[in-house]
Amino acid sequence: MLLNLGCYTKADVRKETQNDEILRFVEFWKQRTGRLPEELIFDSKLTTYKNLNVLNQQGIAFITLRRRSLKMLREVHQEPASAWRRIELHGVSRIHKTPRIIDRKVTLKDYEGPLRQMIITDLGHEEPIFLLTNQLTSSPVKLIDRYAQRMIIENNIQDGIDFFHMDALSSAVAMKVNLDLQLTLMASSLYRLLSLRIGNGYQKAKSRHIFRDFVDATATLQITPNEFIVRFQKRAHNPLLVASNFNNIDIPIPWLGGKKLRFVFG
Repeated sequence: MLLNLGCYTKADVRKETQNDEILRFVEFWKQRTGRLPEELIFDSKLTTYKNLNVLNQQGIAFITLRRRSLKMLREVHQEPASAWRRIELHGVSRIHKTPRIIDRKVTLKDYEGPLRQMIITDLGHEEPIFLLTNQLTSSPVKLIDRYAQRMIIENNIQDGIDFFHMDALSSAVAMKVNLDLQLTLMASSLYRLLSLRIGNGYQKAKSRHIFRDFVDATATLQITPNEFIVRFQKRAHNPLLVASNFNNIDIPIPWLGGKKLRFVFG
């Protein structure tokens, strides 16, 4: 299982310990920043209702999904049409912008006080989504938009799995798994930085697309007394690299006597 929260990455989270992982992240954040996180958005597999209660007592706002049971789904299908209301989403780019919701307060075992449960349908999923939060006064649109941002992060992780094979790390030794994951995430981040610098719609391109257009290229290396000159062959996408000023970069390489690395595009 992979837990990726930007500055906190673990590849060896086991099923028997995953329920407490969110509390370990809170402790990690407090050690690094000196304060508790203001809001957490996470998968239901990373916690229990008891741990949600701990987060609430610490004053941490959270949004998560409730695990659906067959009984819950049957009850939803029995809800009258008058129980649902339709809302319009604004902050997400998606086809399904007008979901129907049932917004209620519920009480759950091991959680002190009310929780807010939103049952959401017409959002592009086969079954309704059960969203849980301790944010009792925030608008439904704001909460759903916030959780939708988490899905964007999941899509980036899926890109890492598809292109960088993040789910097939090479280390046979368990203690090296986190190192493999860290190197993979560094590579993924470099692709993202490259796409942001190039712009022109590549900010949302998948890593495989960026690799095909810019990285998978042939070049010749020329070594002079002062420089390493990497001269790329003519390609259709080279003008985008030139427009991003890559041809004017002189990068000194300390371990090679201070020689500079320079790129030339045909």
